[in-house]
Amino acid sequence: MLARRNDGYHDIRSVMVPLALADVIEIEPDTRLSFRCDDGALYGKENLALRALQAVEAATGSRLQGNVTLRKRIPVQSGLGGGSSDAATILLAAAEGRFGALPPFDVLEAARGLGSDVPFFLVQTAALVEGTGERVTALGAVPPWCVLLVKPPVSVSTARAYSSLDSHDRTIRPRNTSVSLRCVDAFQHGDFDAVEELLSNDFDDLAMEQAAIRHARNALREAGARRPLLAGSGSCVFAIARDVTERDVIARRLQLPDDFAIFSTEFTQSDIWRS
Repeated sequence: MLARRNDGYHDIRSVMVPLALADVIEIEPDTRLSFRCDDGALYGKENLALRALQAVEAATGSRLQGNVTLRKRIPVQSGLGGGSSDAATILLAAAEGRFGALPPFDVLEAARGLGSDVPFFLVQTAALVEGTGERVTALGAVPPWCVLLVKPPVSVSTARAYSSLDSHDRTIRPRNTSVSLRCVDAFQHGDFDAVEELLSNDFDDLAMEQAAIRHARNALREAGARRPLLAGSGSCVFAIARDVTERDVIARRLQLPDDFAIFSTEFTQSDIWRS
C-alpha cells in the first residue's frame, strides 16, 4: 500500500491472482428480480452482490429479471475478496444479458463505484493493480501453482486495518524499486522461487498482533511452508506451492484447532483475458 490520498482513499500497488476457491452464483430466468444468499448474515446493504444488482438497475434505468442465489464458499472478512468477486460476476452477467435485455452500461465504472477490488475481478486473470484499484494491468497466463489457506476464527475489518496502518510510520517506495513490479516480472517468467521470496504485505505485521492469525502463520511454517503470508487485509493466511503434491504435504502436516478452517486450492487457469 502507498500513501493515503486527500479524498481518504489509499493508493495501492499489488499483484493479485484469482483462486479456484469461489462462491457460486446461480441465475434462473424469471419475470421479476429476487435475491437469496445461503448465509443469512450477508443479507442487507453490505452484500456486494446485491449492491451490484442495484448498481446495474441504476446505470441502465431498467428493472432486472431473474432469481439470483448466492452460495458462499469464500470465508467473509478473510482478505480474499469474496464480496468483490461476487459483485464483478453480477456485472459481467448483466453485460452478457443474463438478466434480460439491457441498454449498454459502463461495466468498469459500475465496478469502481462498488469497491476498490471489484475492477480486478473483471479481468479474470492475475493482474498488477494500482491507483485506488481502478488501474488493472492483466499479466496473462497464470502459472499452475497451488495455494493453501488457513482461516483463523477471527475476522478483520478492512476499514479498521487501513486505519491501523495509517497510524504507523511507513517507508513509501518509489515505483521503479517496487517489490510488486519485481514480482510481476518473476510471475510472468514462472519463477516460483523468486515470487515466493518477494511475497510481502504491508498489513502482515499488524495483523500478526492477533494471536489467532499469528498461530495460523506459525502452523503453516511448522508444516513446511516457506513464506506464509497474510491474504489482503486478513484474516486468512496463505502459502503457495509449486504443485498439488507439495501443497497437500503441507496440508497433512498442519496441526490446528478444529475452529481453524483449511482450504486447498490453486490459481485459476483461464484464457478469457486473451479476448
